Amino acid sequence: MQKNIAILGSTGSIGTQTLEVIAGFPKEFKAVYLTANNNVTLLVEQIRRFKPKGVVILNERSVKEIKKLIPAGIEILCGEEGLLEIVQRKEVDVVVSSLVGFAGLKPTMKAIEAKKKVALANKETLVVAGEIIMPLVDRYKTDLLPVDSEHSAIFQCLVGELPNKVEKIILTASGGPFRTTSREELTKVTLEQALKHPNWTMGNKITIDSATLMNKGLEVIEAHWLFGIPPERIEVVVHPQSIIHSMVEFVDGSVKAQLGLPDMKLPIQYALTYPSRSAVKSDRIHFPTLCELTFFEPDKVKFPCLQLAYDAIKEGGTLPAVMNAANEVAVAKFLKKEIAFMDIPKIISKAMEKHSSTANPSLEEIVEADRETRTFFQ
Repeated sequence: MQKNIAILGSTGSIGTQTLEVIAGFPKEFKAVYLTANNNVTLLVEQIRRFKPKGVVILNERSVKEIKKLIPAGIEILCGEEGLLEIVQRKEVDVVVSSLVGFAGLKPTMKAIEAKKKVALANKETLVVAGEIIMPLVDRYKTDLLPVDSEHSAIFQCLVGELPNKVEKIILTASGGPFRTTSREELTKVTLEQALKHPNWTMGNKITIDSATLMNKGLEVIEAHWLFGIPPERIEVVVHPQSIIHSMVEFVDGSVKAQLGLPDMKLPIQYALTYPSRSAVKSDRIHFPTLCELTFFEPDKVKFPCLQLAYDAIKEGGTLPAVMNAANEVAVAKFLKKEIAFMDIPKIISKAMEKHSSTANPSLEEIVEADRETRTFFQ
C-alpha cells in the first residue's frame, strides 16, 4: 500500500532529499503535507511538483504571498498549531521530522502520541527530551526510526542482535573542515570557511555544528536515548573519509560497521522502507579506489563542544536542553557574523555553568529551561 508522508521542514536539506526519495518510489510513497518557514519560492516549486493535500507555513507573513502562487484546493495551515494538526491526521502514515532545532520537539511528540511512524532527523528532540520521548514511543507502540546517517548505521548493525551483547557504540565523525587546523588558526576562522564541509551537503546550522563537533556531541546524546547505551560506552572516532558511518562492538570483541558513500538519501530511504530494503540506482563504493580508511581520536581541547555534550548528558535533567539552546543561539549569532567561531563553545559553557539542573524534568520545565537560556543571551 502507498504510504502517506508528512515532511516537517520540506525545504531544508533533509526535506528536499526526502522528496527525491519519494519521487523515486511513486507507487510506494505520497507526500501529503509539506511545511516550510521562509523559503516560499522552493515550497511553491515543491507544491507544483508533488501536489500535496496541504502545507504548513510557519512564517504567517508569507501566507498571502503563497496563496497567490499555488493551485486552488491546497489547504494552507499556519504556525506551530498547523504542524501539530497535520501530524495527527488519520491519512498520515509517516512523519519525517526534519525541522531544525528545538522547534521539532512538540510536533514529534504529537506524531508519536498519534501512533505515527516517525523518521527522525531532528536530533534535538532526543537531546532535550529523550527521557520523555522514549517512554512515549513504548507507550504508544510506534516506530521511531533514525535518519541521521550515524544512527541509521547503528540501527542497521543492531538488527538481529541482543541488546545485552553490545559492548559499545562507535560514532564516526568526519572531523569537519578544521580537523587539521591549529587552535590559534581557529580564532580567525571565517563564516565562509566554516560552511565548507569536506564531505556532506547540509543546512547552515548543522554544518556549523559539524565544524565545532557539537553535532557529534548531540549525536552521542541521541544514541544514548535511541539505543539505551550509557554515554561512557559511546565512543567518537574521527574518520575523514566518511565511508564507515558508525560501528557497534559486541561483548566477544567483534565489530559490525555499516559502510556507504556519504549520501543522506540512503538512510532516509531505509527509514521509510524499513523493515524491507528497496533497490535503487545510485553510486556504489568501489573499494580499490578508496586507497585508505583512517581513524583518529577527536581533539576535545581544540573542539570543546564535544566534551560539553558529554558533560550535559552525564548531569542530565534540564542541562542538555540548556546546552542545546545556548548552541542554537551561538550558532545563529555566528551565522550573522556577530561573534567569532571560538565564541560558540564559550557561550555554551557559560550557559551550562549558570544553570541549576532539574532532574526528571517535565515538558514544561524543559521548555522553560530553553526559554530562559535564549532570553539570557538576547
